[in-house]
Amino acid sequence: MPLPEAPSVVLYARPPRVAAEVQAWLTAQGLQVELANAQDAYVETAWFEPRSKRSIRGDRDPGDLAGTFKIRCWADPDAPGKSRLTVEAVYRPVLDPSRPERDLEVLVPPGHEGAKLVERMIDELKKKLGT
Repeated sequence: MPLPEAPSVVLYARPPRVAAEVQAWLTAQGLQVELANAQDAYVETAWFEPRSKRSIRGDRDPGDLAGTFKIRCWADPDAPGKSRLTVEAVYRPVLDPSRPERDLEVLVPPGHEGAKLVERMIDELKKKLGT
């Protein structure tokens, strides 16, 4: 489940199409998609370090904890022919191999490179698919 404070938007497209558009957009921005499932309309990137433009797959140490982020997207059915897209950009403020990765994640703060990327993606998808 997405973090409750993650931004969301209703788009005029069915969930599989929204997920495909999200995956294509993220890939075009240079992020590696680590997990994508059209049936579940879910997309998740690898960890991304924006200064070096490098993706880090898996749960390895991403290096710059504060700057490195991961994006997860859920496209859920809304009204007929519409989807609610929820997008979270998260980072890990600490590394603790004894705890599950997801337990350590928090949303990136406003102004963070991950937050800016999410805002751009949502704006471009709103223009392309309608809201």
